[in-house]
Amino acid sequence: MSDAFIVCSRLSFSWPDDTPVFRDLSFSVGAGRTGLVAPNGAGKSTLLKLIAGDLRPTAGGVTVEGVLGYLPQDLPLTAGLSVAEVLGIAPVIAALDAVEAGDTAEEHFTTIGNDWDIEERTRAQLDRLGLGDLAFDRPLGTLSGGQVVSLGLAAQLLRRPDVLLLDEPTNNLDLAARRRLHDVLGDWHGCLLVVSHDRALLDRMDRIAELERGEVRFYGGGFTAYEEAVRTEQEAAERTVRSAEQELKREKREMQQARERAERRAGNAARNLKNAGLARIVAGGLKRGAQESAGRAGQMHASRVSDAQARLDEAGRALRDDQRIALELPGTRVPAGRTVFQGEHLLARGLFAEPGLDLTVRGPERIALTGPNGAGKSTLLRLITGDLTPDGGTTRRADGRVAYLSQRLDLLDLGRTVAENLAALAPGLAEAERMNLLARFLFRGARAHLPVGVLSGGERLRATLACVLCAEPAPQLLLLDEPTNNLDLVSVGQLESALAAYEGAFIVVSHDERFLEEIGVERWLELSGGRLLETGAPGAD
Repeated sequence: MSDAFIVCSRLSFSWPDDTPVFRDLSFSVGAGRTGLVAPNGAGKSTLLKLIAGDLRPTAGGVTVEGVLGYLPQDLPLTAGLSVAEVLGIAPVIAALDAVEAGDTAEEHFTTIGNDWDIEERTRAQLDRLGLGDLAFDRPLGTLSGGQVVSLGLAAQLLRRPDVLLLDEPTNNLDLAARRRLHDVLGDWHGCLLVVSHDRALLDRMDRIAELERGEVRFYGGGFTAYEEAVRTEQEAAERTVRSAEQELKREKREMQQARERAERRAGNAARNLKNAGLARIVAGGLKRGAQESAGRAGQMHASRVSDAQARLDEAGRALRDDQRIALELPGTRVPAGRTVFQGEHLLARGLFAEPGLDLTVRGPERIALTGPNGAGKSTLLRLITGDLTPDGGTTRRADGRVAYLSQRLDLLDLGRTVAENLAALAPGLAEAERMNLLARFLFRGARAHLPVGVLSGGERLRATLACVLCAEPAPQLLLLDEPTNNLDLVSVGQLESALAAYEGAFIVVSHDERFLEEIGVERWLELSGGRLLETGAPGAD
């Protein structure tokens, strides 16, 4: 397996409407674990499809050495398939059953080949991914989204690939399933290329490949090491830009001073020639010589200014756009100890065990709500907002507003612009103040007047945050349901910045441990088996 590799040579790809994705992209990936990162829309998934052969390049080529396994982000599976069919073992299982029943037809032995231990190997693989209790004949349609993803990964691993491509493999996985996947990939010894926004997974990589500005750059170590390397690069680039700016100012100043000196000399020379009483032809020659000398000096300084400007432009290209959100949200402040929500004996949709769930949220608490998929976390959030009426129990809310960000980010009017949505939710704010707020959420100039419906996922999140956090009245309890799903790493950082400025209470449902750590969660709740339990932070003693 150590000889497995991927080579992309001058790879180009455009969509049917001639929109380019890559031009002359060349890189290679060898043995080990490589995480591929880039903003949404940069072409990460497209690149994996090109490597897997699902798409054909418009130019260039891809070479894969070894057996290839590929788990796409959206699995092309139908609900009627059985677990065995998804795993690709159904014919072998059927042949083994036939042989065990006494049928010795040669075709069964041909189908089985060397896979007499297929059931044991499959069960071992399923056990590692938390799927050990799945029956081989169980229909795919009865599984959760997370189970389907884990099953798809098991199918690829059973093929014993040398090269494995994974596209967002932790999407739809709960915390326990993510940790199992991390462990499985931690034992990988072939060539692994993973597209992911899961920083905990990326921190387990041997290297990070960054797709940026049409090229792939490699950084040794996991995601934390990559962040530090990029930070160091940017600090150096900023110093270079400042130096280049100073050089440009100096050259411009010297050019202006030289021009002024030349003008003074020309004026003095003209007066001196007039007073000297020289013949007109002699005086004209002296004047032309002075003008030519001044012209040569001016060209020299202009060349220096041009060179300094080129060096500044080159230094500027190494700088990345500053995408950080800087906010102050004093209107969201909640006094310590104030009860913003209280629920007692809550029952809903048969999800919660008798006598029901009890939950009290006080002051500016930062709460993480975890638990397996399907446990009822989203249902509990909707009970807190009042969107759902409990089947049993009581709820009490403080006077402050409760704001809810669903996974679908469907709060805003898609036909209205970002500015119009904010104006509707905060009519008391002056227009200049609204535009200033939107600029802090990185909607500057014309970007603030784009319809929400044309925004990317990260932009829509920022627009929703702006409208929720700056609405009137400001929310004192904020509920977020899987807010980092489908966000690129830049957008996750922006969400973290916004939540750092929020001074109210929040409850966030997330399986992203790094995100929960970054936003300062101080109280951990786990909803499992119909019960709500207070727990410590993951990994805490």
